[in-house]
Amino acid sequence: MCKPGDTFYVKAKDKELRSRAESGAAVSTLLKFALETGMVDAVLAVQKGADIYDARPVLIANPAEIQEISGSLHCGTLLLSRLFSSYLEGAEGLRIAAALKGCDVMGLYELAKRGDVKLDNILMLGLNCGGSVSPEKAREMIAEKFSIDPDSVKKERISKGKFIVETAVGEFSLSMDELEAENYGRRSNCRRCKMKVPRQADLACGEWGVLGTKATFVEACSEKGALLLEKARAAGVIETSLPASKGLEIREKIEKSMHRLAESWREKDFEALGSGKSRMKQVIDETSRCIKCYTCVDACPALSRIKPSDFSAGSPGKVPPAFAFHALRYALVADSCINCGQCEELCPMDIPNSLFMHSFAVELQELYGYQAGQDLSLPKVAPLENRSHNK
Repeated sequence: MCKPGDTFYVKAKDKELRSRAESGAAVSTLLKFALETGMVDAVLAVQKGADIYDARPVLIANPAEIQEISGSLHCGTLLLSRLFSSYLEGAEGLRIAAALKGCDVMGLYELAKRGDVKLDNILMLGLNCGGSVSPEKAREMIAEKFSIDPDSVKKERISKGKFIVETAVGEFSLSMDELEAENYGRRSNCRRCKMKVPRQADLACGEWGVLGTKATFVEACSEKGALLLEKARAAGVIETSLPASKGLEIREKIEKSMHRLAESWREKDFEALGSGKSRMKQVIDETSRCIKCYTCVDACPALSRIKPSDFSAGSPGKVPPAFAFHALRYALVADSCINCGQCEELCPMDIPNSLFMHSFAVELQELYGYQAGQDLSLPKVAPLENRSHNK
């Protein structure tokens, strides 16, 4: 029997689905199986829109449509968690499975803390995430650094520290470190993120640590996730094998390396902010461009119950608003910031909201002895070196 903490290489037995999807089509197969067997009523996923820079959410009730969502979209920077509360009634009367990045998972926990989603009705397949790339920045990067027409790119991926694009004439890659040294590559909040293997989900899925086969490394993180794996294996829709011991080591090394890299980006970004009066002056100067559109409020999981009318600081209709407007938002998010970057990504005035909010949140969280985005109420996860790995 599969149990929480078990790890496997997993791949689909459906050859057609394996040919369309990535990493052995494990995630697509598990989502399809959950839908076919009635474990869930629908699947919330991300689908390619007009091109690789356009990601759109889709709610699927027909298992045959699952094959249309297979594959990664690193230029899709959606936060799926807010969709549950804004459009799906918090999954109160609908059982939903979803493939989620770490920030999506953390966002769901923040919403659950506020009573805005019913986690019992959500089956979370967490995806290892090294970060995403802003669509606009991706187009600029591909044109400037790769000397390629962005519209000619058919597929992109991030692998082994490289950003790789595929066109009709071939494959091209550049080091992510080199790109980020010139302010290209991943979004700044993604660089600072430490939620690389989302073990707060029911399953944590990714490529890291897979050796000698085309498959997905899957870790069961809850009873619900273990049950899905066990049922899919018993039904014969997936095949599993124990991960190679070297693969286990590589996965842990990659995760720890990503944590160290995130810490170095935090030090760099937060040091540039300064402290005390100099930091506050920078925050005030940057937020002076605010047009009070409330996009940062609408996008934030920690502000799901906040309405524009709750922001009464300053004169109504005044633009830019008094700094008290922003101070109130920072106070309301406080140590609940999940560093998803949506407040910055969607800001029409390019205010570095995420940088400010994340720096405040990390400092508050460090005072209380826990990491950013990992609220004390979240399920506790054993250190990597203490896990059994099926021993």
